[in-house]
Amino acid sequence: MKAAHSIGIDIGGTNTDIALVDKKGNCLSFRNLKTKDYYDAEKFASDIVEAVRSLMQENNVAEITGIGIGAPCVNNIKGVIDNASNLNMKGEIHLKQLIQKRMNVPVELSNDANAAAYGEMIYGGAQNMRNFIMFTIGTGIGSGIIIDGKMLYGADGFAGELGHAILFPEGRQCPCGRKGCLEQYVSIRGIIQTCRELFPKYPQNLLTQLPEKELDCKLIADEAHKGNPLAVETFNLTGYWLGIALANAVTFSSPEAIFVMGGPAQAGSVLFEPLRKSFQKHKLFVYKNEIPILESALDKSHVAILGAASLTR
Repeated sequence: MKAAHSIGIDIGGTNTDIALVDKKGNCLSFRNLKTKDYYDAEKFASDIVEAVRSLMQENNVAEITGIGIGAPCVNNIKGVIDNASNLNMKGEIHLKQLIQKRMNVPVELSNDANAAAYGEMIYGGAQNMRNFIMFTIGTGIGSGIIIDGKMLYGADGFAGELGHAILFPEGRQCPCGRKGCLEQYVSIRGIIQTCRELFPKYPQNLLTQLPEKELDCKLIADEAHKGNPLAVETFNLTGYWLGIALANAVTFSSPEAIFVMGGPAQAGSVLFEPLRKSFQKHKLFVYKNEIPILESALDKSHVAILGAASLTR
């Protein structure tokens, strides 16, 4: 009889969240490690394994289907985390192999957007779909592209870097070295920067008067829902730019649907209304079928972990 539980691990630059997940997608117990405290991959792997064993013992679980890991900068061909700029462990991190050596269970590693796409397909709104895009918005932009029921990895394992599709060739500087990448406009940082660039137009606005550190994406979204014109224009621009990017993505993937998740997606209608309007305006006419843009159906508080856990299902 196949084990009913799996482990999902979400590795971020600050925290690593670990959970025991049942076959219905319920997170039963959690552990947390401070990623920023780790400079040595061997120590990191050992502490992850210790946390996994603790979760299993706590819940009287003798076997798991495996361990799924969502992480930044994953090279899916090599199965390594490759020079992730937001981690203190540098170079190629062979985390999959290090954990597998310590626990005799399958271990799968994928970038967080790909993991979220798998999670949507196993537990969420894409359970009956074979072609869709998962678009994640956070401090950066990620995407997982499912074509004919399989993840698109590409020749070098880095397919789906839509956050670095160029929106404005001479636009904002991106840490990747190029200018005008979508990530600089639609990520959390990009949304805040758009708001700041609109300050001269709204000198007496509440948001304009705030101390610099108090301006965040959630506050802008809350103000947009209240009708604050500066916040509304910020999200109108964000939705417009994202609509262009998603219309372009459709031209090479022809999906059944596009899912959007992450902090800014929780802004709801103030983002999705201008996004859908822009998408329809810019979508190539040959795609006659309606391609819905949907919020992820996964539990918002556990979406990354569920995505990771689904890698071993």
